[in-house]
Amino acid sequence: MASPSQGSLLLQKQLKDLCKHPVDGFSAGLVDESNIFEWSVTVIGPPDTLYDGGFFNAIMTFPQNYPQSPPTVRFTSEIWHPNVYPDGKVCISILHPPGDDPNGYELASERWSPVHTVESIVLSIISMLSSPNDESPANVEAAKEWRERRDEFKKKVSRCVRRSQEMM
Repeated sequence: MASPSQGSLLLQKQLKDLCKHPVDGFSAGLVDESNIFEWSVTVIGPPDTLYDGGFFNAIMTFPQNYPQSPPTVRFTSEIWHPNVYPDGKVCISILHPPGDDPNGYELASERWSPVHTVESIVLSIISMLSSPNDESPANVEAAKEWRERRDEFKKKVSRCVRRSQEMM
């Protein structure tokens, strides 16, 4: 089991790497310089998607036993998406605890693994924005709208994109 110092050293290394070699599509840094376990992330809406042009802010909170357990990611910007709970919490397989899914929806290989980094997590979130999974939605209303009333869904997402631009 990783001690908190191992997790903090790993996060410090990832922060340093991201500062030296920024990755297209997002920016990340600490919410507060004194807490390596809480990051502020801005995801740029992926080109050629409904989220294109948006700037979506999120907080990534790492547990003390990182990397054995996954962080939580919660959008603080308004976002309408089948895989984002109404409170902003992101629901993707790699953020679920490691091991077998008690509900049988996911393979253990799709769930959290200590090899994931801040970069791989955020790139997975960007991928989620590009192609929603409406099979196991976190936001049932958004998933229903995505399937049945695509025009309404697009309008709500456009509103979120506009609001995110106004907040910049």
